[in-house]
Amino acid sequence: MTSELGTRTAVRRSRRDEILAVAVGLFAARGYHGVSMDDIGGAAGVTGPALYHHFAGKEAMLAAALAPVSEALLAGGRQRVGAAADPAAALAALVEFHVDFALRNPAVIALHLHELDRLPEEPRREIRRLQRQYVEQWVGVLVAVRPRLRAEEARVLAHAAFGLMNSTPYHGGEVDAVGRSALLRDAALRALRGPEQV
Repeated sequence: MTSELGTRTAVRRSRRDEILAVAVGLFAARGYHGVSMDDIGGAAGVTGPALYHHFAGKEAMLAAALAPVSEALLAGGRQRVGAAADPAAALAALVEFHVDFALRNPAVIALHLHELDRLPEEPRREIRRLQRQYVEQWVGVLVAVRPRLRAEEARVLAHAAFGLMNSTPYHGGEVDAVGRSALLRDAALRALRGPEQV
């Protein structure tokens, strides 16, 4: 999914997208309350009136950063589950997909982890709804891979795996991206498949 998002961004990166990318980086580095619209405008090289032409304010920027990600995760998860030959292949595809996203977008991961509750109720509720649907893609696959697993247990495992895969904002540079991807995929699959399938 990230590669899909990344390709779209690279090909059609508008001024609005550039401003949003600057805002995401600042929010992730300093926290939502540690960044002002002036900070964003200054870092993006945009004056106040031009900035407000693209976004009504910080809340609008945060919503614009987070909502499309949840939509794309859900769409990408459904696509990979639908294309897989069997549940085991679906699980491997979901893990690869999510790890790829997390490695490419650590700032967005940080925003989801720490700033989602800054949003107004309506966009926050919609993002939570999309996230729950994404989780259920994983739950369905896990129950198919491990038939003795109850749905509520699979949900716990899915969230635990997200915590592992979403650790990317805290990685240092000691291991390159390829190595980190392999480590995260292996760790997540081992946790999700259970001891009997490792």
